[in-house]
Amino acid sequence: MSFIQHYSISIHFAQALINATNKAGLDKHQLLHEAGINEGLLNNPHFRITPEQYSTLMQIAWRESDDDFLGMGTQRCRHGIFSLMAKEAVRCKDLESVYHHLCRFYNLVNESIRLTLNIEGDDVALSMSLSDPKLDPDLLLREFLMLLWHRFPSWLVGQRIPLKEVRFTHKPPAHIAEYQLMFPCPTRFEQSTNTFVFSKEWLNLPVVQTRQTLKHHLRRAPLDWFTRQAFFPVYTRRVLDYLEQTDDLATSMEAIAQALHLSERTLRRKLISEGSNFQKIKDIVRRDKAIHYLSQPSIPIAQVSSLLGFSEPTAFTRAFKQWTGESPTSYRLAAKQ
Repeated sequence: MSFIQHYSISIHFAQALINATNKAGLDKHQLLHEAGINEGLLNNPHFRITPEQYSTLMQIAWRESDDDFLGMGTQRCRHGIFSLMAKEAVRCKDLESVYHHLCRFYNLVNESIRLTLNIEGDDVALSMSLSDPKLDPDLLLREFLMLLWHRFPSWLVGQRIPLKEVRFTHKPPAHIAEYQLMFPCPTRFEQSTNTFVFSKEWLNLPVVQTRQTLKHHLRRAPLDWFTRQAFFPVYTRRVLDYLEQTDDLATSMEAIAQALHLSERTLRRKLISEGSNFQKIKDIVRRDKAIHYLSQPSIPIAQVSSLLGFSEPTAFTRAFKQWTGESPTSYRLAAKQ
């Protein structure tokens, strides 16, 4: 079973999307029903949904509104505009030409955003400003577009572009914990522009995708942009890979370090340099696997506890409450309603 199936997304993003579609006059009950999301979950900020659910919700919202910006821009961005941009981007020579094309395209077709690509010494900065930030009160448009401008070009060149820093114009939001999953790098708030920075040496990477692979990618969009594994830094991703594949989630950092042919001290130092740590990674994997297992009524909670490597169900219950604010029993009942 792939890690993607265990990955979860904060209910905050579903609520933010529903808020936007309400202003666009769409029926939230229909949207949530088609996406398989229990409307009652929106009232609890600790709940999480699957990438498939959120992707479906966004696809339906795009289709029904015919607006990729879902009313959060000063001008409608007709659904299909991104596909037009992508079909030209896949024909670009390298990452630098992709970003130049991306900036030129959106600066021409829509006045809601302004994109610029600047060289800052040995680094490159992709910046985006919104014509009217007040139309994006939940920050959804700027967060999504900044994620997209990083992940789609990364897909085109077949490698995750390591980000050095992300800057946002807004204050630290209540859902700030999600930023480490979205942008695994240092994040600065209350800056002059929405910007991400990476080394300019990556601009020479050739585009490796084809028109055929793009067709498949666009059919799945935005699902592949919401799955995080390929976008984590090297050692964080290697630990995630190991924990996803092992049947023993009680495994120690020492054991994983040995499996990765590293000393425990070296692995710890590598994770810290990537802004992470072993316990945080393990908690993310356990939390998302727990949510996956709890969605299957046939698996008793005691068995879920065992599958996640807890010595006893009470320890699992305590941990799950820390992750979600709910007991496993309450979470399972709420998800079924």
